[in-house]
Amino acid sequence: MKPRISVFTLGVDDLARAVAFYRDGLGWPTRGIVGSAEQHSAVAFFALQPGIQLALFARASLALEAGVAEPPSGTSGCLLSHNVARREQVAEVMAQAAAAGARILRVPRDTAWGGHAGYFQDPDGHPWEVAWNPKWPVEDD
Repeated sequence: MKPRISVFTLGVDDLARAVAFYRDGLGWPTRGIVGSAEQHSAVAFFALQPGIQLALFARASLALEAGVAEPPSGTSGCLLSHNVARREQVAEVMAQAAAAGARILRVPRDTAWGGHAGYFQDPDGHPWEVAWNPKWPVEDD
């Protein structure tokens, strides 16, 4: 099987609040919430880059869809990373996230691997890393 990931789905407590955080706070483009909350199909998609989407799905609906117990709010077993092209962009993205309502977990700092990174938690408890890695170039926006 060829490995392929095209969508990262995050379970959220309040779909409208989560959409506002990513769309209005971080400036990520979306068509907004699509589907029906009554049928547990309401979801919002954000195009991250060609072929990769972030989906926001109500935590209860995600559990129902996957056939698992609903995880407690504010928990996440993964870390999402947003890589930037320049060192100073780490602080810029962290400030934007904080202004949008993110909780800063770790202020930007130099790392043991030669880069620069900071960490924040979105309003639903999902941790994000914002990183600049000089050994892993990213195109500037």
